[in-house]
Amino acid sequence: MLEIILLIASLLAILASAEIFTNGVECLGRSLALSQAVVGSLLAAVGTALPETILPFVAILLHGGESSHQIGVGAILGAPFMLSTLAFFLVGLTASFCFLRKKRPFVLTVEINTMKRDLVFFLLMYACAIFVPMLWQGSKTFIALLLIGGYIFYAYRTFRGESEGILHAEELYLKRIWQRTKMFVKPSYCPAPSPTGIFLIISQVLIALAIMISGAHLFVDSLSKLSHAWGINPLLFALLIAPVATELPEKFNSVTWTLKGRDTLALGNITGAMVFQSTFPVSLGLIFTNWEITGLALLSAIMAITCTAFILGNILFTKRLSPLTALVGAVFYCIYGILVVMSP
Repeated sequence: MLEIILLIASLLAILASAEIFTNGVECLGRSLALSQAVVGSLLAAVGTALPETILPFVAILLHGGESSHQIGVGAILGAPFMLSTLAFFLVGLTASFCFLRKKRPFVLTVEINTMKRDLVFFLLMYACAIFVPMLWQGSKTFIALLLIGGYIFYAYRTFRGESEGILHAEELYLKRIWQRTKMFVKPSYCPAPSPTGIFLIISQVLIALAIMISGAHLFVDSLSKLSHAWGINPLLFALLIAPVATELPEKFNSVTWTLKGRDTLALGNITGAMVFQSTFPVSLGLIFTNWEITGLALLSAIMAITCTAFILGNILFTKRLSPLTALVGAVFYCIYGILVVMSP
């Protein structure tokens, strides 16, 4: 029972810190007048991807033992799978719900070139990381460096690409706290002006990051103990449980943006996170684990690639993205969940 309580507490800490972090990077994007593509695919995507990114770092580098390595690999593979299936499904479901309420047309309004770039980068880099090491022994370090270089090139292309400017961003949380604190303090005891600017934004980001790392450390320790106690394969447990929980920031942000009709940010948050998850965390697995992807772990990667290719095909042939296409992600997720439950 104690481990379950600690597991839930660590997840709440991770999710809360991710929300604080995302708020900080969104305010940074607004202050620097960055485009929707940069804010959605880079700043927001990296910010909300940090929980599932830090999790394998902590599991592999700070925890010893085979089970911790399996949890790390499961988190690495689970993130792209959940993003390409469940996250897309939730966006499609939200758009369908708004259409039935006659609040929007039955189409997801996205920047086609931006989304094509994200999906193509993901397919190329993730497929390379999964299949090339199977065919070319001793290539793992080279592939890891190639993935990191690929993400740097992707970030460059995103910054240089055409995209509309960011229109909305929530007020910085630290600024809100400061303003509310002043309401309970007499002016004579609070002569200093309210802190503003990059310093306050960076302070909030660093605080969130510290909370996130501590929460991830506790999560890995609790997850490892529970998987042993319940007799569940740590890798499969991490594939299904960890990504669903740690990717709540992407899902929550994307659903919120879809409800507001800001589809470019909603889907950019997902596809940008997919590109990030297919590079840095995967590079960690390639270098510091045996990276032998087989069985249901391999199936999750194949399903992620297949679902992404299906979505990309819809965009290439129709020059638009239908909510029905996004809803297909639920099919892949349900099939995989049934196979995991039925596995010995």
